[in-house]
Amino acid sequence: MKNLTTRLLALFSFLTLEVLVVGSVFLASLALFFYLTRVVFGVHSLTFDNWAIGQANALRAAWPPLTGVALFVTFFASLPFLVSAAVLVPAAMRWWGHKREALEVFMAVAGASLFNQLLKTHFHRARPATALLPQPGLSFPSGHAMIGMALYGCLAWLLWRHGRHPAWAALLLSWAVLIGLTRIYLQVHYATDVLAGFAAGLLWLILLRTALRLYWREKQQLLP
Repeated sequence: MKNLTTRLLALFSFLTLEVLVVGSVFLASLALFFYLTRVVFGVHSLTFDNWAIGQANALRAAWPPLTGVALFVTFFASLPFLVSAAVLVPAAMRWWGHKREALEVFMAVAGASLFNQLLKTHFHRARPATALLPQPGLSFPSGHAMIGMALYGCLAWLLWRHGRHPAWAALLLSWAVLIGLTRIYLQVHYATDVLAGFAAGLLWLILLRTALRLYWREKQQLLP
């Protein structure tokens, strides 16, 4: 009974403003993801996607050099970059003595990559036929948006949580969003793919962070 009471008190200690905000983001992301699956695979509506493609075409016609900028930005969530980041960033963190943070970043990228492939295989949506550059694989949800949000969102969280650097955290999140928008601009993904990628990336980050925090807290309590 005493052990159960201790565990309940430990659980209620998580009910802070931070947890309430994170919980709200989790529920909002979950609702958005399922809403998008309903729109794309239930109703089969392309209204929003066609509107986004039209906006991208208009923007490209008004400013042609933007295509080069989009190609540059989108590289920072490409497979070669993500593989390098998943190895080098955690290695640097371990070198600086941040072992837990290194593990969190690695699992954020690796887990999001695996989760993304599972979702793509399940939904099996083809990419837009109007893509500006050839891209293999399936479309829903966007890997660049999802894994990019996992990587940069994780780094943003660590900066804010440990260093209290909200400006840098906001910049990293904005960078992740910008990468996702380049996928719409280049028409290698529908807008609904990118929004679903953002939502799934946030879902994975929150689940991972919660699981690691509970694990480390339990492990600390078991230490003599």
